[in-house]
Parts: sequence; structure tokens; C-alpha cells
Amino acid sequence: MAPQLAWIGLGNMGRGMCKNIVEKGNLDKPLIIFNRTQRRAMDLSQSLPSGKSTVASSIDEAVSKADIIFTCVGDDAAINDIIDAALKGSTKGKLFVDCSTVHPDTSEELAKKITEAGAEFVACPVFGAPAMADNGQLICVLAGPKESVEKVKPFTKDVMGRAFVDFGGQPVGKATLLKVIGNTFVLNMVETLSEGHVLAEKSGLGTDNLHQFIETMFPGPYAAYSARMLSGDYHKREEPLFAVDLARKDARHAMALAKAAGTRLKDVEVGAAHLEMVKKHKGEAGDIAGIYGAVRQEAGLRFEN
Repeated sequence: MAPQLAWIGLGNMGRGMCKNIVEKGNLDKPLIIFNRTQRRAMDLSQSLPSGKSTVASSIDEAVSKADIIFTCVGDDAAINDIIDAALKGSTKGKLFVDCSTVHPDTSEELAKKITEAGAEFVACPVFGAPAMADNGQLICVLAGPKESVEKVKPFTKDVMGRAFVDFGGQPVGKATLLKVIGNTFVLNMVETLSEGHVLAEKSGLGTDNLHQFIETMFPGPYAAYSARMLSGDYHKREEPLFAVDLARKDARHAMALAKAAGTRLKDVEVGAAHLEMVKKHKGEAGDIAGIYGAVRQEAGLRFEN
């Protein structure tokens, strides 16, 4: 018999991951969904096939009825609050799978608390944008005890994602360490594109000519972010795709990890400074692609293109 699954946390990524678990996860019981804003959970459940999901009114209700509990929230404080609430009830024999991007130390501390309560824990951060989550094209990184990781794999490749990185048998912090370092690549990509487009505009090359080169040479994420910048999507959208507060959190984690390891991430330091400018200009609505606006400001141009 298939395990009963629960999902906690419905940010931009979580909604798509839930949808794919329901549609492709071969569940024989409705997915239990909980979100702090219950309206989001209700809206998602109503958008899914009839009878395939149910909404819980509390963390305790979601956890108590589930065998495997997936979590995906914005930061370290949020996941700690969820797990602390969950552990107030009986969790013996349950498996917690956290897809959040958090500091590796946070993952290790969660693992300790959860295993001491008689449950299992797997870190499963994911790489990809919300559109990739919707389309089941994420890359999942799995770490934790091998037996626990094997229980999670059936919900990764060909369900939530197109592939997984298997760190089974390795400490859970290895998964989130890779995730934090991997996210610096995204930050650096956005920084490079922003600086390139501003130079192209001010030097007379033209941003359209640079974008044509990017599409030809670097199709995929580079071309997608370039298009978002040139279209003005980075400042027009009401809800960010990659919120500035989350990007700043990831940058802080990366810089702290580098310092602890005796090195520096100078590119990340530059990106973090620009993210601070984005936050000041756009507030919580700021997006990581708004770095383009920050670089424009430094060059004497308006934030909005």
C-alpha cells in the first residue's frame, strides 16, 4: 500500500511540486495539504483533480494523518517553526522531507531533532524556477540515510523533477550545501547579464544585439533571464518569481559558509549589494532579476527600463 503523503508550504515552487505529486505520484490516498494561509491551500486543492487532495486546518492535523511529510518554505526560521510544531505530536516512524533552501547547519539540526523523536529525515532541496516546478522539470538533491532516501526517490524523477542527485548515506547538510552553492551560480548569472546589458546600452551595441548573442550562445536560463530584463518583467510583476528576500538569504548563507571555510565569494558580495538596492527600491515585491535595475541605477539610468 502506498504511503499517505502530506505537503506543507505553498510558495511559488510548492504549488507546482504538489500538482505533480498528485498527478504523477501514483497516490492511492488524497494528498493532505497545509499552508499558513489556508485560502492558498483551498485554491490549490480545488484546482487539482477531484478527490485527489484534502486541506488540513493545522500542522498537527497534516502530520498526524501522514506517513511522509514534505515541507517547502522560505527560510530557516519557518522550517524550524513547522518542525517544532510537528514534533509536539507523535511522529514516531514518520518521514520528513524538507525541500527548503536553508543553511546546512539548519538541516543537520532538523535531522537531530527529528531522529530523536523517532522519525526519519531527508533533505531534498530542488533546483529550478517556478515554471520548471509546474512542468515537473526540477532537479532534486537527496541526502540522508540511504533507506530513507530510497523512500523519497519515487516522488522525484518523472514526478516533481527530471532528475535527482543522490547523496544517500551522506549527511543531510551536504544537500543544502550544494543547494546554497548552486544558487550562487544563479545570482552570478543575473549579475553578469545585468552588467552586460547596461554596458551594451551605454556603449551603443544595443541590448537587442546582446540578447541575440545570449540566445545563440547561452540558451536556457541565461536567455530566459535576459528576456525578463529586457521586457521589464523584473519591475512590472506583482509577485516575484525569485523574491529578493529569499535571494538575500541565500547570499548570506553562501558568504557565511565561505567565511567559515576560509575563502570568499567576491562575486556574491557584489550581487548581495545590488540585492540590497533592489530591496530598497521595490520592497518585498523585488525580484532577483531586479539586479538589472540596480546596475542601471549605478550607471546613471533609471531602475525601470
